[in-house]
Amino acid sequence: MLRVARPVLSSRVAGFALAAVACFGLHSVDGQTFSERFEAIKNEATREELYALLWDLPKGGDLHNHLGGAGAPATWFDIATDAERNGGQVFYTRTRIENCGSCPAELTLFHMLRSDQVSGLSECCRREYRSLDELSESEQARWLSSFMIDQPGEGRDEFFEKIWLRNGALTSEAGVLEEVMFNNMKRFAAERVRYVEWQSGVLGKTHRGRPLSPNEFADRLRARLARDDAVATGVEVRFQANVLRFHPRAEEMVEQSYAFVFENRSDWVSVNLVGREDNDKGYPLRFLDTFRRMRQRFHGVSLAIHGGEVDEPNRHVRETLLLGARRIGHAINLIDDPDTLLLMRNGPFLIETSLVSNHLLDYADPTLHPFVEYLRLGIPVALSTDDRGMWDSNMTDEYMRAVVDFNLSWREIKTITRDSLKHAFMDEETRSRLLDDLNRELAAFEVSYAGDDWRRSLQSVHPQVSGYAERHFFSNAP
Repeated sequence: MLRVARPVLSSRVAGFALAAVACFGLHSVDGQTFSERFEAIKNEATREELYALLWDLPKGGDLHNHLGGAGAPATWFDIATDAERNGGQVFYTRTRIENCGSCPAELTLFHMLRSDQVSGLSECCRREYRSLDELSESEQARWLSSFMIDQPGEGRDEFFEKIWLRNGALTSEAGVLEEVMFNNMKRFAAERVRYVEWQSGVLGKTHRGRPLSPNEFADRLRARLARDDAVATGVEVRFQANVLRFHPRAEEMVEQSYAFVFENRSDWVSVNLVGREDNDKGYPLRFLDTFRRMRQRFHGVSLAIHGGEVDEPNRHVRETLLLGARRIGHAINLIDDPDTLLLMRNGPFLIETSLVSNHLLDYADPTLHPFVEYLRLGIPVALSTDDRGMWDSNMTDEYMRAVVDFNLSWREIKTITRDSLKHAFMDEETRSRLLDDLNRELAAFEVSYAGDDWRRSLQSVHPQVSGYAERHFFSNAP
């Protein structure tokens, strides 16, 4: 298990930390509140020091995380080339284009297939593919880059139309997804994230190419979570069932997924609509009658749904609330819908904000993102990583983006972390336990960095700096 080394508190100091749990104005040794101390740290810290501090920050939960987009490219590669971890399979990737005219994902380099899929291709198409473990060092580097947004000019089309197309054979395989999930749980534990809701479709999953029913897929994920190494991460997990919103059979898929979530609602907690919203075939009101029928049949299913992840003003957030959503994924254009903005200030709603995602896909300039307007108007928000593997990023990057671009206060940071658990779809006993743990950890964090020698506490913190951070926080890149 990956752990962040941090100072060991004496029992006396730990007791002081516990006593300060509910207090926003914890006093440091020099009489300052920690809120004041945090302002001083922001002014004094280098970018590297601030990043380390935020790495060590207890972060609550990640409520918006696509399992298929969570794996770092190197993680996908390692699992796909390790038969012991991927269920004894061999995966192939397209390394050349011969214009055969009948191959899957025509003209898409590094498209992935299982060995059984390759064997069913024409001879011409088979020549385009090689097994992953045969790639040269330079080919491997290009393969890794092709699975993330890391080059100038890449953006929405590369992400939605290319990367997801390339890795379909990996994201449909249960054995591969299980290991990607576990790898991410270790990474989350290292940067002090205690809870995650993984988004994944439950239809069309396979094991060694054999189709799995939704229940079979869910059972495999549960079995992986029950293993000692996963339990040792300390990360609590729930799942959401995704449906591609512009699929021709999307309504039917919502019905199947909704029934599945109802039957498995102890750990499967939502049906979500995914896919780019500028494809008008997936507009929210297409599903209004479907979700209403599902509520007539089933009870106890909470809903978090993507809405407002577009450039143009429209009513997608309002219409997504009408579908029954209590949490909205992204809600970037909510800022252009004042009536709904006012509604969300006074309702039981939360916005799942992904600053890195919205930056790389050019939905919002980092310094102009409406996230801070929502936060300071009193709408609950939670930071989330969305497709962190494809961004080459982590949760610390989200907090770093928020603090650097919007000068967040300590009170605001604590509110965001707590709201990520208060609005999570979990039973109240688990929520109470995780919130108590978070409050104790936040109080201990305040004690660790309360004095003038806060840099000494940073000496034992060793963050795993992401590629995104290297490119956007520690260089001259925007």
